[in-house]
Amino acid sequence: MQSRHPNAPVWTCIAAGLLGYLALPWYAIQDTGWYEAIPQVFGSAEGANGVMQALLQGRSWLWIGLVGLGICALGGLLQAGRTQGRLLLVGGAVGAIGLSLSGFLIGARGWSLPFLNAQLGELPVNQFGIGAGGFIALSALILLAAFGLARLGFFKGDLFVSGAVIGCGVLMALFIAYPVSKALGGAFLDEDGRASVAAFLARIGTERVWGLGCLAGGVRCGVAWNTLVLALLTAAGTTFLGTLMALMAERGSRRWQGPLRILALLPIITPPFVVGLGLILLFGRAGVVNQLLESAFGIEPTRWFYGMPGVLVAQLFAFTPIAFMIMRGVVQGVSPSLEEAAQMLRADRRRTFFTVTLPLIKPGLANAFLVGFIESIADFGNPVVVGGQFSVLSTDIFFAIVGAQYDQGRAASLAWVLTIFALGVFALQRAVLGKQSYTTVSGKGDAGIAMALPDGVRRTIYCIALPWIAFTVVVYLFAFAGGFVQTWGRDYTFTLNHFKTAFALEWGQFGLVWAGTAWNSLITTVKLAGISAPLTAGLGLLIAWLLARNEFKGQGAFEFAALLAFAIPGTVLGVSYILAFNVPPLELTGTGLIIVLCFMFRNLPVGVRAGTAAFKQLDRSLDEASLMLRASTSQTLFKVVLPLLKPALVAALVYSFVRAMTTVSAVIFLVTAENELATTYIIGRVGNGDYGVALAYCTVLMILMSVAIAAVQMLVGERKLGRRRAGVPSIAVAAH
Repeated sequence: MQSRHPNAPVWTCIAAGLLGYLALPWYAIQDTGWYEAIPQVFGSAEGANGVMQALLQGRSWLWIGLVGLGICALGGLLQAGRTQGRLLLVGGAVGAIGLSLSGFLIGARGWSLPFLNAQLGELPVNQFGIGAGGFIALSALILLAAFGLARLGFFKGDLFVSGAVIGCGVLMALFIAYPVSKALGGAFLDEDGRASVAAFLARIGTERVWGLGCLAGGVRCGVAWNTLVLALLTAAGTTFLGTLMALMAERGSRRWQGPLRILALLPIITPPFVVGLGLILLFGRAGVVNQLLESAFGIEPTRWFYGMPGVLVAQLFAFTPIAFMIMRGVVQGVSPSLEEAAQMLRADRRRTFFTVTLPLIKPGLANAFLVGFIESIADFGNPVVVGGQFSVLSTDIFFAIVGAQYDQGRAASLAWVLTIFALGVFALQRAVLGKQSYTTVSGKGDAGIAMALPDGVRRTIYCIALPWIAFTVVVYLFAFAGGFVQTWGRDYTFTLNHFKTAFALEWGQFGLVWAGTAWNSLITTVKLAGISAPLTAGLGLLIAWLLARNEFKGQGAFEFAALLAFAIPGTVLGVSYILAFNVPPLELTGTGLIIVLCFMFRNLPVGVRAGTAAFKQLDRSLDEASLMLRASTSQTLFKVVLPLLKPALVAALVYSFVRAMTTVSAVIFLVTAENELATTYIIGRVGNGDYGVALAYCTVLMILMSVAIAAVQMLVGERKLGRRRAGVPSIAVAAH
């Protein structure tokens, strides 16, 4: 039921804001957790609360937040209405904007901008990065301003929707738009640091970027065309293969379902450079395939695999599981009653499949294509490993940043091209889907039996999907075996020494000793990935719900902001985090929190797209019925809608966790000695030529993440749509 106290959320936020000001340290102290600074809260040291900072240390700008809370408290005394809305909006906005401006303008050395020193003189006091107290107080003020908008009639007067939209918008602005804009802004600066559009045009208008040599009969195209063609092929291929596997898992023989779900997820639980290594062992110059061709037909081994073919195969291999995870939930949600209706009208299974089933999974196809495209343009691990002389934008950006030249302006300019590509495909997807309806799960009973695949379609799927799955098994057998041999290519003697080096356990004087060199990185990675995965999945599905079930101004920009992190190469995102969060108001560099945030917002788009595809299949009448029974919006979301989104939730949780465990590019600049990750440890071993330990570590990661995926699926469970299985009478279902 709706709350009997309409002002309860308002007073809860006011209480939280006061708690932040009075009971917690306002600033984050270096090398000290906020809980360790609590004894200093009521003193005059650096860990003091906001009130003490303003009273005793001359940081008078902190009063602005208390003024805002006071105005909101006056509004909280009034009944819900427009007058209260104005007070909440003014109080929340004054406090939040005032604290934000002071945070960005005043840093550890006084004024952050040189011209303020010239205009206002040097500031006698400074401030550090925001801490627990400041974060809670600022969050409370932002929510109070959002509540004010709702009271004024925006978002249909719903406090939850208003708070969710404003809160998610602020998070995306702070952790996506702000750091990315700092990185991309360098594209419009010349070598002397002055603003210059001409410098941007000069950097991207080169033969290297837009050359058409391959179209004119040469052998190379510009990196922009390479990227675009590769992304289109990858997106089409991953969507096609993912759809076939989803149909095979949900509509094919039941004996294939278990093995298929495991095998289809294998590529996503392995660092991308391991996939490239396995492919090189198969198709490289000294690979098994070339050796067999030479011995059987006398064909001299070449480097044919390196370049566009190798990168395309590697990306298809790496990103098809994402499409499968998206499409499986979509196929599962197709209503059997619609297929049965078509068959009752004398349509055969083939015609029903092509005129009913396929059109109903159209949102999933569009979302899978979009995610595959953006994954391809942002990927640099596969092009680096198997690309050879074939260059794409992401690799050029990477070498522009990490190379001796360190040309941030060129990297930022090329990143703009990637963003434009992503925006174009995003607009195309919206145009394809348009305003059409694809509802397949409604509030009505549906105990129909899912239609079996037409014979011709089933045979086609098996002929394509089964060889691909076999290919998956072969690649992983190679990668798995590499950790159990002494030296790959020279000495194939079986050994467990690589596992002992990485994960040895010894019994010492004081108990069990984690003697292996990889334990620290593994524990840190599991901890940070475990924290980020549920946060990423929850935020992604919340944003998907806001986009699918609500209408508000700026919705298109809101959706694109959620996808922006995928349009930026991981390396650029990592560098942008360093540039943005190395100084107040958010001093996060060197902490585990910055890695968690990078994980979250880098992987956010998959949760959004999976949720969006699932929401398009749920009838709005389910939400409306719950609201008519006087349930609140939050109760409807968590008790009615969320249980029907279990496939999307599993996809978001699994993807977020495994990508956090295996990501390289986005965090390569963020790790420290205290926060070493599994992938950076593996890269270090590969750099030293110690492939055995690296592959042994990858084997452990694969087993660990397989267990994690099974645990997530067991805890979340399957979506129950009340449908019969073949051979189960409807009376039994009704009784159940």
